[in-house]
Amino acid sequence: MQARATVASGDLAGLDDHALVARVLAGHREAFRHIMQRCNQRLFRVARSVLRNDQEAEDVLQESYLRAYRKLDTFRGDATLLTWLTSIVLNEARGRLRKRHNMVELDQVDLAQDDSHVVAFRARSGSEDPMADAARAQMRQLLERAIDALPPDFRTVYMLREIEGCSVEETAAQLELNPATVKTRLFRARSQLRDNLQGTFASTLTETFAFMGERCERLSNAVMARLESEASSPPD
Repeated sequence: MQARATVASGDLAGLDDHALVARVLAGHREAFRHIMQRCNQRLFRVARSVLRNDQEAEDVLQESYLRAYRKLDTFRGDATLLTWLTSIVLNEARGRLRKRHNMVELDQVDLAQDDSHVVAFRARSGSEDPMADAARAQMRQLLERAIDALPPDFRTVYMLREIEGCSVEETAAQLELNPATVKTRLFRARSQLRDNLQGTFASTLTETFAFMGERCERLSNAVMARLESEASSPPD
């Protein structure tokens, strides 16, 4: 494919996947940017579910897109473009995982996997409460660590079904599984995740509804101020 003059972004934004592929094959490389922008979130999460590492997932995504671009003329449209790209990403991620296991000792792998970063889940409206934002960030990290601890087959199914919101049929098609297998793996993933999180939260139950530090001091000061006010006021 040879690059030609780019077309306006507005001319590409309204095109469906097949039209974008046709544009890329015709030499309009900018159309491939729109394909990536449409697929980035899900494909990153798929790669991340296999590798449990943000940077490696990004690397896999880059390599997968290059591979897809080079063989885009083999895309026949029998499956959706996203399904086709997902297969490429999964193959690349699994190959990276096998290579990692061959090159790194088991204890080094465990150490690397523990050093995970935050994955952006579905965006929600911002908060003006820094304490609430911090609490949500901590909760997200706990969830991400629990998801990372799932077995690989369960983790990818959970990522597609629960986080990406894919249907059973779509998940089965993308992972080349029987729909019944998808349901079974999701059920087991939920069970393991629930048990993992229950164990994590059980250890912090005694710390819940804490009323110390600044909150304790503020209330104490307020009560003392009212007592002093009442003491200085003349009796009725």
